Amino acid sequence: MRRIFLTGYMGSGKSTLGRAFAKASGLEFLDLDKFIEERTHRTVRELFEAEGEDSFRLLEKRMLYEAAEFEDVVIACGGGTPCFFDNMEFMNLCGITVFLDVRMERLLERLKAARAGRPLLADKSDEELCAFVEQGLQKRLPFYRKAKLIIDGGRLETVAQIDEAIGVLEGQIEKYLTYRNNIE
Repeated sequence: MRRIFLTGYMGSGKSTLGRAFAKASGLEFLDLDKFIEERTHRTVRELFEAEGEDSFRLLEKRMLYEAAEFEDVVIACGGGTPCFFDNMEFMNLCGITVFLDVRMERLLERLKAARAGRPLLADKSDEELCAFVEQGLQKRLPFYRKAKLIIDGGRLETVAQIDEAIGVLEGQIEKYLTYRNNIE
């Protein structure tokens, strides 16, 4: 039974790497935000607007706990998922957490390119986007760094780079499992 949680800031490549890694490993892939949207029949944006962040975070926690009952799955978490309640501790207890660490400059490049499709970013100027991401990272990094594994998510643009990242992640998971089995 394998349960892998991918964490990181928006634009870090959680869905990109998650889908590819799951396929290569014969695991299922679950995007937590999409899971929430399918269950509620509303977008994350609609949930935020209608219910507010506090209500969304409670729903997200409930959906995370439900998704964590699945086996042999790669779960791409929302960027804020690890930062609320005991979510990161919970994920560390029931699976392998992976933080996709991406340099600020690379995140900004990705988010500028995808700005129109991200409601939180759509109306921000380049300067506002930079400040927004910088503040967000500052708040979230302490949570992300609690992950059991940290890999570079900055090179996920080509098939070759994604394949390389899959190999790195497979290797780190193997080392982690060997280490854990040796100390138990």
